[in-house]
Amino acid sequence: MKSFFALFFVFAVFILSGCDSSQKSEAREDVFSDKKVYFFYSNFCPHCHDALAYINKKYPNLQLTMVNVQNPDGYNLLLRAAKEYNLGNQIGTPLLLMGKNHLMGWADEYEPQFDAWVKPYLK
Repeated sequence: MKSFFALFFVFAVFILSGCDSSQKSEAREDVFSDKKVYFFYSNFCPHCHDALAYINKKYPNLQLTMVNVQNPDGYNLLLRAAKEYNLGNQIGTPLLLMGKNHLMGWADEYEPQFDAWVKPYLK
């Protein structure tokens, strides 16, 4: 029963916060590796599916560290990312972390920004 309420809370946070675009964070600790692209997602988020489809089509060899926020460990890592990147209480999915940069949410107009930030992670 507790897991149902935890899942409901996570889902409610994402619905209420929506998917916003964010840019750089200036004060962040180095908890997340600068050598990885972190992709925080929820199975119920259509924007997550759109982002992943774009990334898989354009960058099929890109290694993503996938973090499902519906799992307790993934949710805790999301909270840590929110703190490290100074995202405040308006956190949503998808959330992509690339070094000091992050994108929250997804829409076609985010693609050029993602393309620019992902270049160092391509092999």
